[in-house]
Amino acid sequence: MYKSIALANTIYYVGVNDRRTALFENMWPLHRGVSYNSYLIVDEKITLIDTVDSGHTDKWLARIRAIIGEKAIDYLIVNHMEPDHSGSISILRELYPQLIIVGNKKTLPMIDGFYGLITGMKEVAEGESISLGTHSLTFYTVPMVHWPESMVCFETTNNILFSSDAFGSFGALEGGIFDDEVEFDYFKNEMRRYYSNIVGKYGNPVQKALGKLKGLDIKQIAPSHGLIFREHIGEVIDMYDRWSRYEGEEGVVIAYASMYGNTEEMAEAIARELAENGIRNIRVFDVSKTHASYIISDIFKFKGIILGSPTYSNELHPNMEALVLKLQHMGVVNHYFGAFGSFTWAGASVKKLVEAGESLSWELVMPGVEEKQGLKKDKYQACIELGKAMAERLMKDRK
Repeated sequence: MYKSIALANTIYYVGVNDRRTALFENMWPLHRGVSYNSYLIVDEKITLIDTVDSGHTDKWLARIRAIIGEKAIDYLIVNHMEPDHSGSISILRELYPQLIIVGNKKTLPMIDGFYGLITGMKEVAEGESISLGTHSLTFYTVPMVHWPESMVCFETTNNILFSSDAFGSFGALEGGIFDDEVEFDYFKNEMRRYYSNIVGKYGNPVQKALGKLKGLDIKQIAPSHGLIFREHIGEVIDMYDRWSRYEGEEGVVIAYASMYGNTEEMAEAIARELAENGIRNIRVFDVSKTHASYIISDIFKFKGIILGSPTYSNELHPNMEALVLKLQHMGVVNHYFGAFGSFTWAGASVKKLVEAGESLSWELVMPGVEEKQGLKKDKYQACIELGKAMAERLMKDRK
């Protein structure tokens, strides 16, 4: 019934799309869905690389059986234990009781913890290989990209890197499975939103993983979510390199909270001055309207960030506070920063925003701008100066 999708001779994509789940990890909006990628190698040892979310097991098994029929599966490679990839392990073991589950020393206790399975396991070490017959797989641990047991495996006949969550993306696959079958730019934003929100806290581990994989002659990257790469390999590795170093492009994210429009008016003045001073990439977000994952994604993309908030019960507006806490938790560094806000009888928001920027070692382009009650001429001019100061700081970096 299913037409097989081959990465190479006897290596197949058997993943599934999920367009029904609203929130990934019950947090991140999936307006374009998500794919759960699984791979099948048909050799002397028939091998699966990762499973899928348990809600899609039947469809996944049907795709596997369309290729191997009633043959037994010998190995299951568990690159990552998060349940969207490991959720079908128990049913797979019931169907194929002789199945050997392959993982590293941190994987196997998690399999016991999640699924109560302790037998039929094979532990692999860093750099160890297993032969499947014609094909072989070599394993590399990539701890904290983005769980402690995360690993990747490299198929050495066709030079395919099965990269687990690394190089993954939000977004269901829309007919095209490979990057050279689609408009690649359409997928980039969802790749960055996935990276920044799921992996973004772990910049240093990503850098270590990239260094570990640098010597491999990679011809394809097959992640656990999103496109399989065979044309844009250098580009996606460069994207991960830049993102994990928090190296932003020229541009500014203005994110603000506003209850009655006064702080919003300040944001509009700042944005206009940025444009008049030659900054073309400007993104303005109301944190009460836009989910934080989209704002964080653009913060990873652009070098400048300007945050604004009214004072709310002597604190930041709750939605701005939530965004700031996420950025602090992720440790998003290496940005130019500005702050603004308003208050009615006692100001606190701008001071707290500046302190948040200092905690992340952001470079403050000028003192924060704070207005009491409605926006007046002097603070309107200060907003203009803030926009100008940010533009000038960004343009200093132009080559």
